[in-house]
Amino acid sequence: MFREVAGLGERVAELRRAAAVPGTDPRPALDAALAELELAVEALETLGAERSAATDGAGAADTERRVLRTVFQDAPVPLFLLDRDSGVRRVNRQAAGLLGTSPGYVSGKQFTAFCDLATRGPLRSQLAAVVRTGRRRRVPVRFLGRDTPVDAVVTLARVWIPGEPDPMVMAVAGPTSTPVGEEPRPAERTAPRDDEAVAAIVHRMDVLAAVGELLLDEPVFNETVAVRRCARLLAAELADWAFIDLAAAGPGGRLGDLRRQVVVGPAEDETTQETVRVLELLDPEAGTLPGTVFASWQSALHPHVEDLGLLGADERGEPVCALIHATTVLCVPIEDGDRCLGTITLASGGENGPFDLHDLAVAGRIGRQLALVIRASRLYRRSAEVADSLQQSLLPKRLPTIKGVELAARYLTATSTAEVGGDFYDVFPFGDSWGLVLGDVCGKGEDAAVVTASARHGVRLASRWSSDPAEVLAMVNASLLEEDRFVTAVLAGLEFQGDRVRATLGTAGHPPAIVVRADGVIRSASDGGVPLGLFEDFAAGSDAVELFPGDTLFLHSDGVLEACDPGRREFGRQRLLEALAGVAGEPVAAMPDAVERALMAFSDGDLRDDVSMLALRVSPPEPL
Repeated sequence: MFREVAGLGERVAELRRAAAVPGTDPRPALDAALAELELAVEALETLGAERSAATDGAGAADTERRVLRTVFQDAPVPLFLLDRDSGVRRVNRQAAGLLGTSPGYVSGKQFTAFCDLATRGPLRSQLAAVVRTGRRRRVPVRFLGRDTPVDAVVTLARVWIPGEPDPMVMAVAGPTSTPVGEEPRPAERTAPRDDEAVAAIVHRMDVLAAVGELLLDEPVFNETVAVRRCARLLAAELADWAFIDLAAAGPGGRLGDLRRQVVVGPAEDETTQETVRVLELLDPEAGTLPGTVFASWQSALHPHVEDLGLLGADERGEPVCALIHATTVLCVPIEDGDRCLGTITLASGGENGPFDLHDLAVAGRIGRQLALVIRASRLYRRSAEVADSLQQSLLPKRLPTIKGVELAARYLTATSTAEVGGDFYDVFPFGDSWGLVLGDVCGKGEDAAVVTASARHGVRLASRWSSDPAEVLAMVNASLLEEDRFVTAVLAGLEFQGDRVRATLGTAGHPPAIVVRADGVIRSASDGGVPLGLFEDFAAGSDAVELFPGDTLFLHSDGVLEACDPGRREFGRQRLLEALAGVAGEPVAAMPDAVERALMAFSDGDLRDDVSMLALRVSPPEPL
């Protein structure tokens, strides 16, 4: 037996040379390699028996074992030694090259983890049959290579190894389904060309740059938009499937369990859409990969998925990895340095090779970027809520009911800021009648809000001592001289005269009031005056208009006139008058509605300044 083993190395070398000849059918070399393996197994059994019988032959046995290990490593075909449960005990260099990795990485993992999902079921059954019956089996297998899948025919043979209580299986990967000469052999496929490696790095850098642009290309931080954009890009550029899960906000700002936010899959056919709908309703549970990454803040990479339940299961018990045909998965935390807000999970079928550490690093950077955008979005939203509450406190909760007239108002906040605006309006008792005021404070924020409150309540207070709008504005001007901001305003005092209303106007550097007659004719009141809070020597602009049944007095801030379209053209007065004329015969509430629609269409929904409008219409006399 030792003599036969001594020639084994030379014969294996000849087989390797024969298999390397271009155009040669490798099947004879494969069958010969199996025969040599059977000889090696018999030699191992003999060595085991002799070693137990005589210890003085230990040195020779060790020598022969080293020879056999060398033969195993240098065999011209990929060899996998498996235990009865399909775990990889040892692989040779050809097998590692076939998978595009190292022998140490393969050892200890499930053999089926390196195959696509369509292969795994039949392969497990054949492995079990070989262990049970001892008969050889040939199985077509698609290995998940480092760059692309590799089709092969695997021959399975049962072997007994001395010292092992159970039989083992030798798996030999035979010829691929691609004719020899059309593609590099597996060993040559393990190291991509330099230009391919550079292209992969450049692609990952492009993905990072694209994510940065997508996340920041939003005038107002929007968490939902950011999450969906990020998932779509990742599914298009790095993976087949992208999952983003975020922690639900609990009491006191504490984060609770993960909740699924978005799922994006490959081509949007009906099957994919149905799978997406199922997975969107599937929140990650503790113990799944997203749950573990969220709890530990540690990224996880599974280049070859062994446990198909890694991402959980649907309500029928079907593993998610099987549902989406995922053979390679990675998961990274969405963390901003202070808190972990959720996870990003990417999954693919291995058509472009398994995920590697470079992919994990890119996904980790994207997770950090997304976390910062989410944090900014939530801070912005809280600031916007505070600003909105403060803004509402500066406006009347409801307009009063005044006999003989109808009222309508509208306040629109700027879309590009979360700060409280400086616009205000009010309808209040004015002498023996009623008054209307609409104003605009220079600037935004808390300081502007203080001046806004001072101006609004100052007008109310001063109206107790005078019913002349010009005098009231003069008193408010004196109270605002110590402030660092100026205010423009228009104040109207109403005098009811039968079915008519006389409006006495005082203007302080504000756009003039507009009168829309019942027949659609429009005229403007005079403007004039200087803004409040600038000069001690103040004089308001004055005017008076007669309003008949169906006529409307329309007050507005300069945010209406200065709204811009994407080409930076201003909305202007002419467009405002056209919008008002178009609804002259409709209820008074239609006027601010029409102006709002025209503004939003013109500016493409992007208002750069706050807008306030207040309309008063004289009601027709009630029938006797």
